[in-house]
Amino acid sequence: MVDEAPPLSLPARVKYIRQQIIAAGNDVKLRFPVLKYQNAIGLGILLFSIFSLVAVSALYIHQQISWWLCLLLNALCLSLAHEIEHDLIHNLYFKKNRFMYHLMMTLVWIVRPSSANPWARKTLHLKHHQYSGSEQDLEERALSNGTRWGVLRLLMTADLMVALAVVAWQDKGKGDLRGVLLTGLKAFFPVAFLTWGLWYLFLIVHGIDFAATLSGMPITWSGATQAQIGYLDILVVVLIGPNILWSFCLHFVSSNMHYHGDIEHNNILQQTQVMNPWWLWPLQLFCFNFGSTHSIHHFVVNEPFYIRQLTAAKAHRVMREMGVRFNDYGSFGRANRWGAAE
Repeated sequence: MVDEAPPLSLPARVKYIRQQIIAAGNDVKLRFPVLKYQNAIGLGILLFSIFSLVAVSALYIHQQISWWLCLLLNALCLSLAHEIEHDLIHNLYFKKNRFMYHLMMTLVWIVRPSSANPWARKTLHLKHHQYSGSEQDLEERALSNGTRWGVLRLLMTADLMVALAVVAWQDKGKGDLRGVLLTGLKAFFPVAFLTWGLWYLFLIVHGIDFAATLSGMPITWSGATQAQIGYLDILVVVLIGPNILWSFCLHFVSSNMHYHGDIEHNNILQQTQVMNPWWLWPLQLFCFNFGSTHSIHHFVVNEPFYIRQLTAAKAHRVMREMGVRFNDYGSFGRANRWGAAE
């Protein structure tokens, strides 16, 4: 590890943090030589998450486990698949084997149909790193970054279709409405639109059924309609519901740990905070400890997610020393601003 005294200038502090994180990662790789098989590890984790999702779904369909357990376990599987997708976006697996690279991208899209397709998201995510915290950071704005907390922000966090509509409306006065809508169409058509459409259909059907039963006039569905509703219910439990749960947890954590609106361009110290209080663990569980480790990724982007988990303690120590904020709850009331709210 680097032992020099912490420098004070911003570029030197960023460099020092990077040196320490990279050194910690190298130490871990030396202690566990198996980590050098990065491609195999990434593929293995993805296949494990998909196999587990299929196995858990089969147990539910054959009435061996409850619907809620299936939904929770499958959401955990999706959190792993998301981490693999994020690593793929940064070309950390099969960089020289394009067939395997695109096969893995396809697999993560299949199990996460409520999200942007990975190739479109790659463009948005790399732009997020380039313009983090600015109006050009469409990825984080679509997760409600910069929007004041309230019912609207909660809906944006839970529903990507609502988020897309709000961001497009916000950009209407800037003359970029068409560009935002085209970006959303490219990212979400047709799979995400279909997935969210089925989710809305599920809510409407069961909402009508509940209201009718509550009013004392329950609806008698035909046998064919009941069968279709049954298929929809299964799809929601095994795939759509887990996607909604996983994405809400990720979006809540991500949108609150990023700063927006008044940070200096390329000032990595101001882009994120480390958010890891005990009460956030139920959400952290379904987004693979994102709030605790994502800030590390902003400093060193070319390490897989599992390395960040292993080096977090050392990384946090030096990040705190160099001025990265930890658990800045005031940002909830400042609409993600670094300084005082306007």
